[in-house]
Amino acid sequence: MNPQIFASLMDQAGAPAHPLIFLILGVVTFALHIAAVAVTLGALLLAVRGMMSADKNARRLAGTMAFTAKAGVGALVVLGVAPLLFVQVVYDPFWYTSNVLSAGWTIGFLFLLMLAYLMLYRFQGVNPQMHERHEPPVRGLVWLAAALVLLIVCGVIIHVLAVQALQPAQWMAWYAPNGVVDPSGLGLHEVGVARLVFFLTLAMPATAAWLYGMRRYLLSAGETDFEYIDWLEVRAFRMGRAGGILMLVLGVVWMLTLPENMRWFTDTVWPWIGAAAVLFLCALPYIQRRRRLCVTCNYMAGGMTVVAVLVLGAVREILRYGTLARQVGWEALAYKVNFDVASTVIFFVTFLAVGGTCIAYMLALAWKAGQCKGAVATDGLIDKLGAASVALLAAWFVGYFAVALCTVALGWSTNP
Repeated sequence: MNPQIFASLMDQAGAPAHPLIFLILGVVTFALHIAAVAVTLGALLLAVRGMMSADKNARRLAGTMAFTAKAGVGALVVLGVAPLLFVQVVYDPFWYTSNVLSAGWTIGFLFLLMLAYLMLYRFQGVNPQMHERHEPPVRGLVWLAAALVLLIVCGVIIHVLAVQALQPAQWMAWYAPNGVVDPSGLGLHEVGVARLVFFLTLAMPATAAWLYGMRRYLLSAGETDFEYIDWLEVRAFRMGRAGGILMLVLGVVWMLTLPENMRWFTDTVWPWIGAAAVLFLCALPYIQRRRRLCVTCNYMAGGMTVVAVLVLGAVREILRYGTLARQVGWEALAYKVNFDVASTVIFFVTFLAVGGTCIAYMLALAWKAGQCKGAVATDGLIDKLGAASVALLAAWFVGYFAVALCTVALGWSTNP
């Protein structure tokens, strides 16, 4: 394919900052997003299995995981916005074309995601005792199962869009098979099964890490049902071990079944770096077994899992960047830069100051709630974080519209 065609598709306005910043931020935000996706899917899987089990511990966990999944959907949606924006900045022609080729599924994705979210709320509605009396759910399995299926379908759609973007040589054949134009946008043209199942299986070790943290959280709050605590530990160990092994096998299959235009990747060191991250996920359950009394270690299981996912996200980005560079000469780092101070400052202030303070407040409040039973008595630091969160959100809101009004006013004054 002619590289000049794709070079001409680069945004002539350029990037508002150096493309490397967007590539790095894309990897970081993707890792956070896919970790939230993994925990949500794993939580739903445990909730569905628990609802089908006669074991009291499994049924108790089902209620907790249903709440976790509901919060997880909100987290994965919020965390999924940023990597999507960074992809549009760096790989817009490829992402846009892939979306057009499967436009029906792209639009349907939004409705399927909303429907899955509503089903989780419906499940809560038919089991009010979970919230009011902290009792296990007794009905509504169909809502949980349907939400799980719909979220997996959403994952399949996004996966296909990402894979199709890496196959520009096939675009014309997909758009006009046998010379006949198909503008319906109803096709899902490229499914890398091993890659898809690899990332879906991440739900097992990620949720296992969540269970380790939850177990410690309950102990710190004074939980006295030690049978349930021990059961959680066994469940987390088995889930993490099985998930890590499955990911290792699927990773090998993924590398062996790479399309022709991506096989260059297997001759580099990057697959081995990805394998090291997966091996760590395999070892994590055994590390937790040896450190079961270590409070910090139990909580760090989640953090170290995110680090492993971050490595996998970086390896995935190298595969995408190198494939497009080799196939069509797309050098994202060669993007023209028209540095925009205002948008760059607004982004980082929003991300670090506003987002960081609000998240710190929620985590501090959750931590405090996990240290006691009944009403939570906040201390001075938590109260200050809460006040700062509200103040920063209000300032951001006012500042957002102030910048917009100034921009419009400036435009009117310079273009009478």
